[in-house]
Amino acid sequence: MITLYHCHAARSFRPLWMLEEQGLPYDLKMLPFPPRVLAKEYLAINPLGTIPFMIDGDTRMTESSGICHYLGTRHGPTPLVVGVEEAAYGAYLNWMFFSDATLTFPQTLVLRYSQLEPEERRNPQVAGDYAKWFLGRLRAVEAATANAEWLCAGRFTAADVVIGYALRLAENIGLAKDFGPNVQAYWQRLQQRDGYRRAVAAETLAGEQQNVPKRA
Repeated sequence: MITLYHCHAARSFRPLWMLEEQGLPYDLKMLPFPPRVLAKEYLAINPLGTIPFMIDGDTRMTESSGICHYLGTRHGPTPLVVGVEEAAYGAYLNWMFFSDATLTFPQTLVLRYSQLEPEERRNPQVAGDYAKWFLGRLRAVEAATANAEWLCAGRFTAADVVIGYALRLAENIGLAKDFGPNVQAYWQRLQQRDGYRRAVAAETLAGEQQNVPKRA
């Protein structure tokens, strides 16, 4: 049984969504955000105190996009992964790394300096600058979805899962109003997927059952 440690709407949603898309059994452990502060016992499990943290047998992983690729390859075969023999393999890998290193990174700074820091430490200029950074990098997604339903290989893949989470986070922190028309339509398509809806329902139910409230 795969175990996934998760905070509501955090980047651990990527592997949760991937698990639902693949129909794999898993045990979802909900934590308050940030767990390194509000659930210090978690540090004994993951010394980084970050989420996600996935356990699969002897495997331990902390990187959300990497976990998605792992799930698709270790627990495949699945069309969610683009194979090395496919022409779109390079594009697929690029999106997998782009999702966190390029898109989610500036979003975390927007979130921190607009919402998470104490009032006296918040910094509108930092939040605004990194919001512009994110939206500038999002132009790649706008271009890729101009004439295609999904990002690569002519089908829905793990690349759409990991990029889709960045769009969910953008909506949660108030940046979706600045999506271009192609990204907006793409985001709507993603939210219609049964796997996405099951993942949202799973985190809500687990949070209620484990008495872990959503972040404010």
